[in-house]
Amino acid sequence: MPQSPDAPQTTAAGAAHPAPPEFEARGPGRSPGVGLGPYRRLFAPSGALAFTAGNLLARLPMGMFSVSAVIMIAGARGSYALAGAVTATGLAATALVAPWIARLVDRHGQARIAVPATALAALGSIALLLCVRLGAPDWTLFAAYAATATTPNTGGMSRARWAHLHQGDPAALHTANSFEQAADELCFMLGPVLAAFLCSALFPEAGTLTGAVLLLTGVLVFAAQRVTEPPVAARAARTRSPLRTPGMAPLLAVFLATGAVFGSMEVVTIAFADDLGHASAAGAVLALQAAGSCAAGLAYGRFRPDRGLSRRLLICLTAMTVLMSLPLLAAATGSLPAVALALLAAGMATAPTMVTGMTVVQRLTPDGQLNEGMTLAVTALLGGIAAGSATGGWTVEHTSAAYGYLVPVAAAATALLLSAAARTRY
Repeated sequence: MPQSPDAPQTTAAGAAHPAPPEFEARGPGRSPGVGLGPYRRLFAPSGALAFTAGNLLARLPMGMFSVSAVIMIAGARGSYALAGAVTATGLAATALVAPWIARLVDRHGQARIAVPATALAALGSIALLLCVRLGAPDWTLFAAYAATATTPNTGGMSRARWAHLHQGDPAALHTANSFEQAADELCFMLGPVLAAFLCSALFPEAGTLTGAVLLLTGVLVFAAQRVTEPPVAARAARTRSPLRTPGMAPLLAVFLATGAVFGSMEVVTIAFADDLGHASAAGAVLALQAAGSCAAGLAYGRFRPDRGLSRRLLICLTAMTVLMSLPLLAAATGSLPAVALALLAAGMATAPTMVTGMTVVQRLTPDGQLNEGMTLAVTALLGGIAAGSATGGWTVEHTSAAYGYLVPVAAAATALLLSAAARTRY
């Protein structure tokens, strides 16, 4: 059965576990430290800051890898279509492998699975770098990037730790979800800038190399924080996939379409900046979209929304569809600064949409499978990013970068229609 957000004695792993001392004698919905802000209350448990630091270090490369790969491959092979197809292949492979990795995490624990899985992914990134550097055949690029699919869902593992630390406190969990989404956006804001700088200032493969090192280092630091790690649920090995939970499949379809917004926006923006002779500025332009989303996510986390998750999700998706039309209009002017400002505004609908969607996922996910349930959502998102990346690359190649901004608008509208059709199912 889906876990109730008000079930105070069930951990993220689904095992019975007494509430931490600092949260005893407190009813659902109340947070400790009334005089403190919601984010200070969030980090009150011992070890919270330590695992967050490692997790942020591990997540920063998530905003680097795709941009680094596109710049590296397009520069060496002269084709954005090839670059988009390679990154799409890697993301599609991740969509297939990530739920399996997440199930192993639920079954055996975060530290035991995440470290070796990350090491394999880092080797895949190094293999891609070498294939591009040495001029290997195109097919080797697809194989190498697909090998990065074992990257664990560090964001999902972090959310599982928050659910364990703040069990029975819906207000704190809403703040945690908002913080995690803001952290995602921060990494996707800084990642492209860092990747573009490294690839242009040093050498084309520098972004991929740095990302692999940061990923492995961050996961090692995160996994070392054992005091906050959720307990392993023995029953996780015997339960069916959260995908079979009523309402989950339609929700994942919404995440799939939403991912296409992000994937297409990234490739199209890089191509648009390149067409104007400002390829090195692409990372900074993309960072503005993430900045808008990060600010909106942090603001959203300071408030506890009223009831009606499905209605809130519809409102957020409507806002995202409308705002995603701004980059399309700005691109028609041929001005990169105009597109940058439009992306800043468009990003403000992203975090509230993702926070609300993840809250629905947590509500639908069965006990003991929280990491797997959230990984399925991220997997759907990555699948959408892959499709959006390939579609955006094809559109840019066959029409123009300005027309490519039609793709994220269409993807956002699709997500809205899917959510409207399925709102009674979750």
